[in-house]
Amino acid sequence: MDDVVGIGLLGCGTVGGALVGLLNSEADVIAARTGMRLEVRRVAVRDLDAARRRVPTLDPDVFTTDAVAVVADPTVQVVVEVMGGVDEARSLVLAALDAHKPVVTANKALLASHGPELHAAAAAANVDLLFEAAVAGGIPLVRPLRESLLGEPIRRIMGIVNGTTNYILTRMTEEGASYDEALADAQRLGYAEADPSADVGGADAAAKAAILATLAFGVEVHLDEVHTEGIEGISASDIAFASANGQVIKLLAIAEAVGEGRVAVRVHPALVPRDHPLASVRLSFNAVFVEGDAVGQLMFYGPGAGGGPTASAVLGDLIDAAANRRQGSSARLGVLVPADLVPVDELRSGFYVEVQVADEPGVLATVAGVFGANGVSISSMVQEGHDHEASLAFVTHTALEADVQATISALDDLGSVRRVGSVIRLVGDQG
Repeated sequence: MDDVVGIGLLGCGTVGGALVGLLNSEADVIAARTGMRLEVRRVAVRDLDAARRRVPTLDPDVFTTDAVAVVADPTVQVVVEVMGGVDEARSLVLAALDAHKPVVTANKALLASHGPELHAAAAAANVDLLFEAAVAGGIPLVRPLRESLLGEPIRRIMGIVNGTTNYILTRMTEEGASYDEALADAQRLGYAEADPSADVGGADAAAKAAILATLAFGVEVHLDEVHTEGIEGISASDIAFASANGQVIKLLAIAEAVGEGRVAVRVHPALVPRDHPLASVRLSFNAVFVEGDAVGQLMFYGPGAGGGPTASAVLGDLIDAAANRRQGSSARLGVLVPADLVPVDELRSGFYVEVQVADEPGVLATVAGVFGANGVSISSMVQEGHDHEASLAFVTHTALEADVQATISALDDLGSVRRVGSVIRLVGDQG
């Protein structure tokens, strides 16, 4: 006879509804392969009527607006948190772990803000806290990093982990759409929220970068420690420059080892060479590029969001959590230590810098002199005239971030400089 495992579901929106559908359709397969039947016993929602209409396969009495009661219910053995938010979710997850109930979550903001506390609580209770769906949706990434690559000396993780921004940048690159047009289409298709600031501003990717850094390097990285830049300032001229130079612009989340025991974690737009594997990742898809000393280079690719892919990742964790509970074991990250984070000012890369100047004799030499005075070597420059102004696009050799920022500050003080436009880092060796 199959073991029956009671599931408590916190939230039943797009992901929660898709999870219930998978639990129903795959029940016999799961039972045949694991000897367990996963049964949804309680579901916490904000709107009872809407939830009952969305998931008519569940008994209406299963739904409640009391999330605390779901966690405390003695018939619930595993808790799944897909409600979103941070403060309430944190309290509920801690309550479940304190009650020795494994937790599966898709909540990247929660983990990026309170991950070390939650992992410590799970370890103390000897139960699982699993979160495959929190990074890159349906792509199996967390488990390979936590298990298969546990002993791998990872040098860098670099990825496209936000489908909204990747969709916008793809439309701008391939179709010449404006930023506003591409964003509106992303909202219409459901890739972007009505308030898209977390996506386009980089906060969503930053939360995932914090989680990836914690996984890869065994250090405590919090969301507010991740240097974050979004794509709001990316213009058609930036896209055109990238295309003319064999590159594409992507919003990247990067976590890398820098020197002995130090880690750099950041999110920002970058110019990526067209022959790099990440350059071919289009529309709302995600991809994460992992570089290790022994394994070399790996790339994980697939749908990074959506009810079905995310629910698939949640279900995989749910099966693991239920099986581990039956065996009296749990998956752990191990001991996390405080991160020695490298400030972005200490990092080095090549840069693309756009400068709008007065179209007057001697201005180019003056501007170039500012770069040299601050120790930033220019690799190439393109000039275009527009009435009484000129647009200068510089590409630098590899330079210290602090020196580039000093250059920009000095340019802002020049009377002949109308404005400093985009400043975008380059991926790859610029000499």
